[in-house]
Amino acid sequence: MTLRQAQATVDEWIRTTGVRYFSPLTNMAVLTEEVGEVARVMARKYGDQSCKAGENLDLADELADVLWVVMALANQTGTDLTEAFVNNLEKKNVRDCRRHKDNPKLH
Repeated sequence: MTLRQAQATVDEWIRTTGVRYFSPLTNMAVLTEEVGEVARVMARKYGDQSCKAGENLDLADELADVLWVVMALANQTGTDLTEAFVNNLEKKNVRDCRRHKDNPKLH
């Protein structure tokens, strides 16, 4: 599935099963919540925190939730994530082509 197809799938689900989009500000709050859930999994699986009894640590599911909300925000703001990603990659290849290779902290 491409990014464009995923955006269309999210849009279709929201308009049919989900009834309608939440407001962009609500979706921004939901995105923050979902990123927090990714942080919780990371802290427990890869950090120093321990799990609570019966806690489910499904990083893939939490990352997919983040992607879902990002796509919802993109849809409701008219952002084509495929185009945005291509443009962002081009920017990184021009602006940052030597930045990390020349960073002594990374060697």
